[in-house]
Amino acid sequence: MKKLFATTAFALTAMSGASFADGHAVSACLITKTDTNPFFVKMKEGATAKAEELGITLKSYAGKVDGDHETQVQAIETCIADGAKGILLTASDTSSIVTSVKQARDAGLLVIALDTPLEPIDAADATFATDNFLAGELIGSWAAATLGDAAADAKIGMLDLAISQPTVGVLRDQGFLQGFGIDLGDPNKWGDEDDARIVGNDVTAGNEEGGRRAMENLLAKDPGINVVYTINEPAAAGAYEALKSIGRENDVLIVSVDGGCPGVQNVADGVIGATSQQYPLLMASLGVEAIAAWAKDGTKPENTPGKSFFDTGVSLVTDKPADGVESISVEEGTARCWG
Repeated sequence: MKKLFATTAFALTAMSGASFADGHAVSACLITKTDTNPFFVKMKEGATAKAEELGITLKSYAGKVDGDHETQVQAIETCIADGAKGILLTASDTSSIVTSVKQARDAGLLVIALDTPLEPIDAADATFATDNFLAGELIGSWAAATLGDAAADAKIGMLDLAISQPTVGVLRDQGFLQGFGIDLGDPNKWGDEDDARIVGNDVTAGNEEGGRRAMENLLAKDPGINVVYTINEPAAAGAYEALKSIGRENDVLIVSVDGGCPGVQNVADGVIGATSQQYPLLMASLGVEAIAAWAKDGTKPENTPGKSFFDTGVSLVTDKPADGVESISVEEGTARCWG
């Protein structure tokens, strides 16, 4: 995996290194869901550093909260008007944003989805992302293996992202359930499974306050919940606080996705049992390199063979490895967090 990243990054850099020899300025846009979630902070860091290295002017935009679709639409319109060469986008509403993305592409901009695929995925020119289904499947498999025979009687709370069900939330949710051994309904949406072990689904907006509120709602439905899936680590931190308030922080298994440095520390501290680590800095830096190549000669990035996107990798982080589930230690996860 590291070799694949290095090779791709080298190839893109080679294409883009001489992109600006003719003196023409190139600008690009980064549009994230928020500018407060640590995941998107790291993504901006990676894009900014690569843009500075390549001499690209980068303008950054973000929604006020996760789910702020209108602000993202306005940002795309601004990028088109400003004559940007490309847009890196983590969409809050993965289907509604498609019309605006088409306008940008029709205007000659390269649009790359980061982390969150659009609906349909080919609405963007390319997608650089974690295999989010696999990320969910890893934590689901780990939770089931950790519980052993007790998995058959688990009571599961599902802490999802948003009512609009953006692709990233659906993929992680459905991956978790499949990994845990639960039959899926329609794999393109969450919440239609009929397995009695699922207490229910609630939404978190991907932040700590939302995670706490969603956990409280599900505990009111069934205070015996003993497994909690969370869309990301801020939501997991909120769920933990809700459990701690009723003295149950030590007997509920929480799993999550992101692998940021604070989240990995929460694995070390026992707040989260295991998390699937993503690499947003890599996503963003490769995205900027792809815009540079596009500006130079119209080259578009290629997908990972056999997939409909460029896979930037995922690793399960835990200090309690489970048989049959590949993982890395907290120590290694700390060294790699959000590279």
